[in-house]
Amino acid sequence: MNRTRSLLNVGFRDVGDPGRPRSLDVHAVLFDMDGTLVESAAAIDRHTRMWARRHSLDPEAVIRASHGRRDIDVIRELAPQADPHAELAWFDHLSCTDAAGVHAAPGAPGLLATLPPRRWGLVTSATRSVARSRMAAAGLPLPDVLVCAEDVAAGKPSPEGYLTAAARVGAPPSRCLVIEDADVGLRAARAAGMPALAVAGPPGPVHGHRIAGLGALSVTAD
Repeated sequence: MNRTRSLLNVGFRDVGDPGRPRSLDVHAVLFDMDGTLVESAAAIDRHTRMWARRHSLDPEAVIRASHGRRDIDVIRELAPQADPHAELAWFDHLSCTDAAGVHAAPGAPGLLATLPPRRWGLVTSATRSVARSRMAAAGLPLPDVLVCAEDVAAGKPSPEGYLTAAARVGAPPSRCLVIEDADVGLRAARAAGMPALAVAGPPGPVHGHRIAGLGALSVTAD
């Protein structure tokens, strides 16, 4: 069967209206990684604070500015005097060698196990080496469709990453469901013309519906 003709039915409840079950029929599910499939906030905050101190920057301000974004974009914005590629290499080495506190998000292993191969993908602001490292640390499989920081000219909130993933799974953007935790990623999904579910933060996301977590989702394939 042509994968773009079969459907995945994704059931969920919006935290703003939990009494009303909802569902979406889609061809593919595209996940963000950090904060969505992988709980890595402790490691990311630790590394970001180290980098901020390295450049005499306010760690809290850097953390706020960096949520969901590519490291290279944050480096260029906040440390324009530095060699961005050298700084990115520093970040990548630290991220790949210090995975303390990195683990799978609740519900992630079970949810991924219900999705057929090539019906899901990963669109992350992390580099490929960091994505491989964190997914391995979390004990999660890598999908065939993996779009990382170096695969796009513009990071989130640009829709480029999600549109690239849609092309790779062979599905129209409107039939790809994005699952994200960061506003920049939700804005990227909106710009790509994709429905979205947010897994963190208060009700009323910038795009799509808010869910309590991955364990709240159910997926069936026709």
